[in-house]
Amino acid sequence: MPESISFMHVNSIETIGPDNWCQCFGQSNPFNRYEFLSALEQSRCINLDTGWQPYHLMVTDSKTQKLVAVMPMYIKHHSWGEYVFDWAWAEAYERNGLGYYPKLVTSIPFTPSVGTRIGLTDELTPAEQTSLLSKVNDYLVEHINQHGFSSWHGLFVTSNENTLWPKQGVISRHGVQFHWVNHQYNNFDDFLNRMTSRKRKTIKKERAKLAQYNLKFSFVIGSEASDDDWQHFIDCYQITYHKRSGHSGYLSGAFFKLLKQFMGQDIRLLLVSDESGNKLACALFFVSQTHLYGRYWGTKQELDGLHFETCYYQGIEYAIEHGLAIFDAGAQGEHKVARGFEPVTTFSKHLVAHEQFADAIGHYCKQEQLHMSLYQQQMTNMLPFKSK
Repeated sequence: MPESISFMHVNSIETIGPDNWCQCFGQSNPFNRYEFLSALEQSRCINLDTGWQPYHLMVTDSKTQKLVAVMPMYIKHHSWGEYVFDWAWAEAYERNGLGYYPKLVTSIPFTPSVGTRIGLTDELTPAEQTSLLSKVNDYLVEHINQHGFSSWHGLFVTSNENTLWPKQGVISRHGVQFHWVNHQYNNFDDFLNRMTSRKRKTIKKERAKLAQYNLKFSFVIGSEASDDDWQHFIDCYQITYHKRSGHSGYLSGAFFKLLKQFMGQDIRLLLVSDESGNKLACALFFVSQTHLYGRYWGTKQELDGLHFETCYYQGIEYAIEHGLAIFDAGAQGEHKVARGFEPVTTFSKHLVAHEQFADAIGHYCKQEQLHMSLYQQQMTNMLPFKSK
């Protein structure tokens, strides 16, 4: 551990550079990768105008000026696109004549997926990592107080970071997501056979509804997909957001085109076509050595069961075929439980400058944890698998 370290914020990931970023984060998680975050910045999906102002943190050895850690960070002027909801906290500030924004957020924009939130060089021992996290925490406390930020929020941190992060003065918040776990299945029927007879029949009926349409489902590597394939996906993505919220989505066509250019080998487009070859629907997945991540989808024609088939069942089959351990299909969705997605705990860390609000929010999060624990147990009891 360096005797002394220094902290610096930069307004572009380009200032840090791909080699330095990869040195700290590696390449294992697609959303932590330099290419993903750079595509967000280059396409201007995140900037001051969209309320996501890059403010990345660099931690260096003061003596050697060698980088020892980096942390993605943003100055936020709203709470959209975070998926750890703090709207009630902002409203409470407003009711008391205080400003909740701007705040600092360490997360992957628009991406509710668990991942490392502070990248450390592999030269640090576990004890040195713990010490460094403590120093970063102390710096963040001082920084939000000195520069007029209401708070700092580290969202969807890993369980390891949750354990190592200092406890004093830090608010921990728990959530629940639903992930599919590959219990060494040989095929989809092997997966279904682990379920009770009634649940197994329900899924078979659900999948059979689409048989009359003779649809074709094809996974295509992102870098090998044609421009027409990508435009079809972009159209479908925008259709979904127009239906949900009346706008074309947080992410632009320019962003997705940069993804193809920067990390297309790690992307799978699932193209859905009718029997005449007309493209009907599409979904985008990311792959790592261990995980499949399903993120965006849309369809030009509503068909009963198409969403579940495209977003869940095809992904499960892909994960089984390629020996992937986890399929993370996105946030929320109790409907995933009946389809074999297991509830898992997610973690976030919060530093709040205002002492009284810090106490109130901390108390709220402790109560919320009790409810989350009960909720997770209830969801576990609803899983469709046979009793062991």
